[in-house]
Amino acid sequence: MTASLAPPADAFGQHHAALGRDARIVSLVPSITELLCDLGLAAQLVGRTGFCIHPREALRQVPKVGGTKDVKLERIRELAPTHVIVNVDENPRPVADALSAFVPNVVVTHPGAPEDNRALYALMGHLFDCQRAAARLTAELDAALAAARAVGAAVPPESVLYLIWREPWMTVSRDTYIAATLATVGWQTVPAEAGDRYPSFDWQAPWVGQAQRVLLSTEPYRFQDKHLAEVAALCGRPVQLIDGEWTSWYGSRAVAGLRALAALRQALANARA
Repeated sequence: MTASLAPPADAFGQHHAALGRDARIVSLVPSITELLCDLGLAAQLVGRTGFCIHPREALRQVPKVGGTKDVKLERIRELAPTHVIVNVDENPRPVADALSAFVPNVVVTHPGAPEDNRALYALMGHLFDCQRAAARLTAELDAALAAARAVGAAVPPESVLYLIWREPWMTVSRDTYIAATLATVGWQTVPAEAGDRYPSFDWQAPWVGQAQRVLLSTEPYRFQDKHLAEVAALCGRPVQLIDGEWTSWYGSRAVAGLRALAALRQALANARA
């Protein structure tokens, strides 16, 4: 006789009501909004943020409830959700606490690395009765992770400075989802240690010279081709524009992101060779 598995808990260890197709969902996390749609739950989404843009057509009729930080609590109350999905990095803690006063289930997420998407898929599958779709995504994630790690093992390791903001210049610490995703393909972010998860810096910092390449992310700051020469002049290193969704979006987009990141890593290694 096998012991039954405990139902999945959220990032705070909380267990929530699994209402399946009776759930009314508000997502305050853009990447999870997309995940819910890919799991076949678009019809149960009753609210989203203005930053929830994928998939565009499926979300066109879903009401907006503000941004990820400036959430319209009264609008959410009107929508009467059974579940609101929040994220530790995306949404302020006071917002989650305020929602708990009138929403039965405030589901907290906090993936720290690409492999954490397995638990995220399992949680959504359990809560909203879409385990089969979640298992399919898990298999796709495992294949993408294996391919990305194979590239990371095959090419020489490279230290990178990953830029997320300009004026002030900002990067990521190694305890972020972004850094963990980059490490999957053999890109180690600098600095090795940082007091903040998203530290600001100046180009005279001694650790800047450790970077062999600079990556300019298209989000949250919208770095573009016009910034390549500016950054190259500041650091004297190769500079590459990169789609920020490849590294910072978890959920279902993590699969495509890992594939694209592995292809870019291999292409740049080939060009360098």
